[in-house]
Amino acid sequence: MKKINFSVKNYKKNLKKYIKLILNNYKNIFSNSPVLLCFIVTSTLNTLLLRIITVRNPFYFKPLLFDLAFILIISSFSFLFKNKKMQIRYLTFFSIFTTILCVVHSMYYTFYESFASVSLLATSAFVVDVGDAVVKQVLQLHDFAFLWQLFVLFYLLYHLKKSNKVNVIKEVNCSFKNSFLTLTLTGIFLFFLVGFFVTPTEWSRFGKMWNRESVVSSFGIFTYQINDIFQSLEPKINNLFGHDKALKMVMDYYENNSIEKTKNKYTDVFKGKNLLVIHAESLQTIALNRKFEGKEVTPFLNKMINESIFFDNFYSTVGVGTSSDAEFTFSTSLMPSNSGTVFVNYFDREYGSIQKQFKNNDYYIFSMHANTGDFWNRATMHDNLGYDKFYSKSSFEIDETIGLGLSDKSFFRQVVPKIKDIMDDKNKVPFYGLLITLTNHTPWSDFKLIDEFPTTWTIDENGKSVVTDYINDTTLGNYFRSVHYADQSLEQLMNDLDNAGILENTVVVIYGDHDARISKKNYNILYNYDPYTKSVKVEGDEGFIDYTSCMYELDRKVPFIIWTKDHKYKEKNSNVMGMIDVSPTLSNMFGVENNPYSLGHDVFSLGDDENTVVFTDGSYVTNKIFYDGQSGDIYSIDDSAVNEDYINSRAIYADTIIDVSNDIITYDLIKEMNEKK
Repeated sequence: MKKINFSVKNYKKNLKKYIKLILNNYKNIFSNSPVLLCFIVTSTLNTLLLRIITVRNPFYFKPLLFDLAFILIISSFSFLFKNKKMQIRYLTFFSIFTTILCVVHSMYYTFYESFASVSLLATSAFVVDVGDAVVKQVLQLHDFAFLWQLFVLFYLLYHLKKSNKVNVIKEVNCSFKNSFLTLTLTGIFLFFLVGFFVTPTEWSRFGKMWNRESVVSSFGIFTYQINDIFQSLEPKINNLFGHDKALKMVMDYYENNSIEKTKNKYTDVFKGKNLLVIHAESLQTIALNRKFEGKEVTPFLNKMINESIFFDNFYSTVGVGTSSDAEFTFSTSLMPSNSGTVFVNYFDREYGSIQKQFKNNDYYIFSMHANTGDFWNRATMHDNLGYDKFYSKSSFEIDETIGLGLSDKSFFRQVVPKIKDIMDDKNKVPFYGLLITLTNHTPWSDFKLIDEFPTTWTIDENGKSVVTDYINDTTLGNYFRSVHYADQSLEQLMNDLDNAGILENTVVVIYGDHDARISKKNYNILYNYDPYTKSVKVEGDEGFIDYTSCMYELDRKVPFIIWTKDHKYKEKNSNVMGMIDVSPTLSNMFGVENNPYSLGHDVFSLGDDENTVVFTDGSYVTNKIFYDGQSGDIYSIDDSAVNEDYINSRAIYADTIIDVSNDIITYDLIKEMNEKK
């Protein structure tokens, strides 16, 4: 590259020469390396396609230029290989890599509405156990669209070989050194140029990484992935960086937000009673009190709701650990980790838990689940949380399988005598027990032992009854059929528990662990199906419901039920509540000390204070609004007027809760704080 002497007098002339020289360099590079040009163009377009499918910001220049900058720098290293075949292999490898990267993120986004992390490699083994669910519920047709990059590349290589142009990278008017520097410096220049347009909010989200969609939307997929690698290494280097700052921040939080137990109408009402918790797989509130053809999806649960304390505005908070995250938050009143999942990546930390608090009150603590003990690392983590015994798959006779394993009905039949044996042992009473269901797990396709439950719509047409498909045989329709089975299983369990005398002194708590992760388009059919045209209404049609993203988020709520046989406590509570609030609420009702590291609230002690449920991406919901932490959009729930302070103060609260919880998990701060005490 020629040396250009700049001066104030002739800078314009020299700048033109410099630009011309750069353009000539690129002309020589691309004319002599069509494989390189193919890699840059196809990789950039594939990242654009990924954003179109996921975050849908195809015309936003920042992520496009960030991705292009990364691709140019990666491309430049091909010129460090003097061997032309090695250069082609290098570019082919990274073409395959970028294609796979886009496919993985596209699939991951379908299920989690977020982007994958290298910290999840520890959980990848669990995909084998739910392979059918991945294929049927996660893998979509658009995930194959990214393969076009490889087809173009291999066609180009075939064409070059056929034309006897295998040596496609030549040193013609452009040295390897100049080519490397041209691509590298252009990439670095683009990084710095686009960096000037990044807002402080975007930099903050980039640093914290708990709003992954926002990071990809602003910085592109490659910058996100590099940042994710460094973030995933954080637990390994936490003794070197950030520990002292995190410890001070967490200790200051608890000092300024001390948990004082206040009495309310439910204080100690269940003192000394047994507690049986039912972790209901993928049970959403939307399935309750819903009918098809006059038949209830959940007739038994509907009956229980009328006999219990029922929270109809309850939200689970989960990340990539789904069911295990729900268990973790239920138990510890902490948020799920934003880097991997606690049960797998942070199982060796010390946690306060509701199980330990009950144990301090001489309760026997057990859990039962008909899956293997190493699934989600439950056997190890349940011991950490304070369970005395975990009855896993080996404790049950696998005599009836549906989907992922033992059917719920068989599971429940087998748990009752086990619980009875526990009760008969005077040293194990009172007890705290957890039952984790399995059958209602996606993909809801194994119906050989499940009753028919048509999700059709019958209309009168010219005096004749005509049955229309509605959502029958759709993903959502199959889900409701599976929930109907889950409802039957719960009825069988409760009857068997009653017949065994277990319910006399036992409180039953039922919660949905998380929503069913069914896409928004399926709900659009539910709300906008026209049985007369047998089609889905569109905007402008009479009766059309604009099913917004906010409505979708609010429909993801799950049930939370507190039931006793005497039906003494009956209440429908519509105040917003989250999984993080369960531990302090139940601790007060059972007269046990609350976990001192809880981040949630006893909802019955809030008084006039409004609760705020925080999600892992910084979003939050109150009785009045839903705040989308990814876009910053605000949706009114009850048409109440809210001011800017109302919105911002809760956004700050959400950030604080996320940061405190993540620091506790990452740096094992509870252990350290206990030692200081």
